[in-house]
Amino acid sequence: MQAPSTSAGASVQPPWWRGAVIYQIYPRSFADANGDGTGDLAGISSRLDYLAELGIDAVWISPFFKSPMKDFGYDISDYRQIDPIFGTLEHFDTLLDAAHRRGIRVIIDQVLSHTSDEHAWFQASRQARTGDKADWYVWADPRPDGTPPNNWLSIFGGSAWQWESRRGQYYLHNFLPSQPDLNFHHPAVAQQVLAEVEFWLERGVDGLRLDAINFCCHDPLLRDNPPKPAHLRTGRGYAADNPYAFQFHLHDNTRPENLAFLEALRRLVDRYPSAVTLGELSCENPLEALVQYTSGTGRLHMAYNFELLVDTLSLPHIRNVIETLEARSQDCWPCWAIGNHDVRRVISRWSDGEAPQPRAKLLNAFLASLKGTICSYQGEELGLTEAELPREALQDPYGIAFWPTFKGRDGCRTPMPWTDKDAACGFSSAMPWLPIPPEHRALAVNTQMSTVDSVLNAYRTFLRWRRLHPALRFGGIRFIDSPADSLCFVRDYAGQQLLACFNFARSPCTLRLPSRTSLEVLIGHGFSRAAVDRQAVTIPACGAFFAYVGGSGFSTR
Repeated sequence: MQAPSTSAGASVQPPWWRGAVIYQIYPRSFADANGDGTGDLAGISSRLDYLAELGIDAVWISPFFKSPMKDFGYDISDYRQIDPIFGTLEHFDTLLDAAHRRGIRVIIDQVLSHTSDEHAWFQASRQARTGDKADWYVWADPRPDGTPPNNWLSIFGGSAWQWESRRGQYYLHNFLPSQPDLNFHHPAVAQQVLAEVEFWLERGVDGLRLDAINFCCHDPLLRDNPPKPAHLRTGRGYAADNPYAFQFHLHDNTRPENLAFLEALRRLVDRYPSAVTLGELSCENPLEALVQYTSGTGRLHMAYNFELLVDTLSLPHIRNVIETLEARSQDCWPCWAIGNHDVRRVISRWSDGEAPQPRAKLLNAFLASLKGTICSYQGEELGLTEAELPREALQDPYGIAFWPTFKGRDGCRTPMPWTDKDAACGFSSAMPWLPIPPEHRALAVNTQMSTVDSVLNAYRTFLRWRRLHPALRFGGIRFIDSPADSLCFVRDYAGQQLLACFNFARSPCTLRLPSRTSLEVLIGHGFSRAAVDRQAVTIPACGAFFAYVGGSGFSTR
């Protein structure tokens, strides 16, 4: 199968993934074609025209492989088979071909650090300490008192070690006990995992989103992690009341040994010139890891972390994260996300008391204006809010374990509302696997498509406009000082400077212009016009402003 064609002269252009908009699909909740209440691959195929009209470059599809679904597909029991709830390999081939015909690339999730405990490899490994798969997972003897070999913790709560009586040993699981960690210190494991990846590259996929890719290797000495002070127990994708936050995770992930595997993976992927790797990093020093994992041409093409997935909108934090990354390395290429299937909906986290619709428009445009590739999670183009679900409706084991202080990830995984006309909002002809909150009905696709100033139409308008300005896709970035509750930066590309300003305040803000600065004000992006004179630009509340800069321009901070 062939990827979307490129125009003449494309060989001199940046690779397709630089500055791309990647739309994340959570397949259980996108569209249900067979009427069983769960989304599937055929459902995605049925909505490809919608995706093409959004103006995106690629889709990232969360796992659809064979799985017992204890962590909803992130526990894979066969890397080469489609789970029946999502369809068949033929359904995937149809989806891939149909997406390519519409110019949409397809990135698939690869969960390489661990498998399901129902995978044939683990079933063989757990039987005895001998055999060809005996050391394919991380096994360790107990301490003399029978307790686990060290103090490592699982992200999902409790010890990261599970006892297996058949071997008389513990096995490592950084996530659920049903997700045993592979032993990448064993050469055969890395070789076999690369073969599983190659299966999908040969099938024609355009890229790999690599789940928890910094978790592949562990400290072979099994040293204890040191304790973490209480004031540092926030961020990194987990709550401060999770015991996992009580440690510095120095020995159970992001080990230097991991880099050798990434280099082998990149050598494989480079045999498929248009394919891309996108890593997920959750670790103690995420910006340092991002630089380490993506700089140069021998490891990942790009990666994202949880630094913009925080609970509270902090403009100084955003600026600091991006400027710190730029200062450490301009060689690496980041990928930014403000929402995904693991965190509360961004409009609920970052609304700051503002009306959801204008704030959603601003957030989508802001994300799409940053330097890097962006991931846009399904429903962000509609401004969907976090669903508040009762405990009896929860499916996520993470939320069930930590209820009520943490309600899990189901609230951002509820099905897409396609129409306001029927019980399941056009998602399915059956009862959906998660309830659709009543407030999402008013945000349905059919309603927003017919409303000129909807979040959906603003999203489509902005992405079309963004394509006309290469600086927003490929340029560098440098922030300029601006009024409180705003962020302003210049995107530099091919001798042009494009000024982008975002006002997050409830009232207009005024940006003072340096002397001898000229502006070519840009229109067509969908935001109300700002008031511009020779000395200043006044940006409406919850508004954005874009212009090409001439004259002496803006100095760096």
